[in-house]
Amino acid sequence: MSAVAAARPRTTRQVVQVMGMPISLALRGRHATTPAGERAWLEAVATLRNVDRVFSTYRADSHVSRLGRGEIGLAECPPEVAEVLAIGELARIQSGGAFDVRRPGPDGRTVLDPSGVVKGWAVERAARALLALDDTDVCLSAGGDMVCHVADPDRDPWLVGIEDPHDPSRVLARVPIRHGAVATSGTAHRGTHIVDARTGATAVGVAQVTVVGADLTWTDVDATAAYALGAGALAWLATRTGRAGLVVWEDGRCETFGRAA
Repeated sequence: MSAVAAARPRTTRQVVQVMGMPISLALRGRHATTPAGERAWLEAVATLRNVDRVFSTYRADSHVSRLGRGEIGLAECPPEVAEVLAIGELARIQSGGAFDVRRPGPDGRTVLDPSGVVKGWAVERAARALLALDDTDVCLSAGGDMVCHVADPDRDPWLVGIEDPHDPSRVLARVPIRHGAVATSGTAHRGTHIVDARTGATAVGVAQVTVVGADLTWTDVDATAAYALGAGALAWLATRTGRAGLVVWEDGRCETFGRAA
């Protein structure tokens, strides 16, 4: 996904690589070019770097890696680890087990991997410093999942483009967002990486799920859980209050669902 603004008064853009993905920011309005805007951006990046130190499954010294190996207990981790695991457990229950932060490893042992929660949760936290800027529009994106905010009702919304997973050069729809989040799960950029936690098998039938909602934590979780549910994605998403979006099936069909709050 990509975001563009129809009207761009005093807009600045920033990009940095954190958590193994590009993090990009568009600021529009009063603090787009001020030191306060720059400080908020640096604070957001620092938040994401700290999240990576705690939660990265690619770092042997992260708290999550050490917790997963049994070297430390939950009480020895920063409190946000318990917060993320609680979200993951609730998502497991609500998705009927399709979404889970624990999965079978290649040796048959259970692997702790809360990445499906961490990305949206981390960006939501990082966005707080930016959303505190007065009279400033914010679009913070992590690998295409976004927190969007428009401070002035007279300004245009951010327009979020939803890519075609079968042809990423093609945009299927452009969604105007004033306040909220957008998340997409699919195979267009990362290949097959989401499995149904109940079976360990890759989801079948669905190519991409995009969810629009009030906050990125649950918007991202829901997109991932729906994708993991495969053919059951649309029926499950229809039960999620305050969500809207688009499901693209493997055969190219597109179906919309819901109504964002």
